[in-house]
Amino acid sequence: MSKIADFQKALEIGRPPNVKSLFPNSKALIVSGKFIDIAMLTKGKAICMAANGRSHFVIRGALKAAQRANSVLMIEIAKSEGGAGAYCAVNFWNIARQVDAVCNELNITVPVAIHADHYGIKNAQDIQKAKTEIPSIFDAGITSIAIDASHMTDDKNLLASLELHPFVPKWAGFETEVGEIKGKEGLSTVEEAMFLIQGLNAHDIFPNWIALNNGTTHGIEESAQGIQVELTADIHKALEKYKVSGAQHGTSGNSSDRLREIAAKTRTTKANVATALQMISWGLEVNDYGNARLDADGNFVKVKGEGVTEEMWNEMTKYAKDKGLKAGDYKKLNLPFENKLLGQTKEIRERMSKRVEDFVYNMMTKVLNAQDTADIAVDAILKAGAYDPGPKSARIENPSEWTPEKIVQRAGSISGDKGAKGNFDD
Repeated sequence: MSKIADFQKALEIGRPPNVKSLFPNSKALIVSGKFIDIAMLTKGKAICMAANGRSHFVIRGALKAAQRANSVLMIEIAKSEGGAGAYCAVNFWNIARQVDAVCNELNITVPVAIHADHYGIKNAQDIQKAKTEIPSIFDAGITSIAIDASHMTDDKNLLASLELHPFVPKWAGFETEVGEIKGKEGLSTVEEAMFLIQGLNAHDIFPNWIALNNGTTHGIEESAQGIQVELTADIHKALEKYKVSGAQHGTSGNSSDRLREIAAKTRTTKANVATALQMISWGLEVNDYGNARLDADGNFVKVKGEGVTEEMWNEMTKYAKDKGLKAGDYKKLNLPFENKLLGQTKEIRERMSKRVEDFVYNMMTKVLNAQDTADIAVDAILKAGAYDPGPKSARIENPSEWTPEKIVQRAGSISGDKGAKGNFDD
């Protein structure tokens, strides 16, 4: 078949039921996150950009970059960014609608997954709320989720995932996490990762991705610690028979060379980029890997004639000052300023998304090796003949060894440093 015919067939069979129901006449190829993982593994040493769509400008720019690179793409929003207590106007319940609309407007034909990132679970009350909220976000078009109970102890992390996984559609992409993302504090261990993946496996849960605390932070990277490549490789090797891929969090602020090393030496197929895209859309000066530069007074450096207007930036910085927001808290400008930014002239709006597009395209093609993975994903959909390629693995572990009582008992023997307590949401 021709490429056009392949796309049409993939559109017909590859969109999951929630997407087809929401957008029955759409030409946007919104797919399960499982196909994104398959595409990167098939190409090898390739990582998909998971762009946190904190604003409409980021969503537009990332989609245009993916089309230009012929790359698959994940557009995501975290619970802290777009949940019930959101600091962004883009949220769990409107992100799919925005992605679908932009894909149809701009004739985006590459496969795109829509991911609920860091669906954080911190206590028993969160688990009960999630039993209603998780189905609601899939009703709204989400096609992949990260259930993140890493804020709790190892046994509670695993038990929360076991309790909530039945509320995730079987066809959806699934990510789990061990260790909060908190830089050099509380680095994940092989033992902790094995415990989580083995316990899930015993209950017929086969994650596409595992996220680790492998040395990064969310937001602005403040040290040279960054991604611990060897630690990541060791954990991925230990998990090899379970066929789980890696999700790299805290990507903003890590050097291109280090990200290339992660692609080359580990089983990572997903890399989250959030803060960098936000800063770039606003027109701030960043280094080649997206870390915003601060001047001697600790203020961001605005590039004249790029991103938002100088008048708008002055208004944003005044708002931040009045609210006592430090550099790392500028993410909280997203919600109060989204409509003001959408109200700028077309020229300004387009240069904001264009700046994101160019940065994402460069990462996709020169760092993550993601170019031309769109065709691989389409082939995978055609091969599967459906919107669900099935599970990644098969059960290896004995369920009788992973009862709730034995999970608690096993967790008591795990040694590891969880690091300092605090709020490590992104």
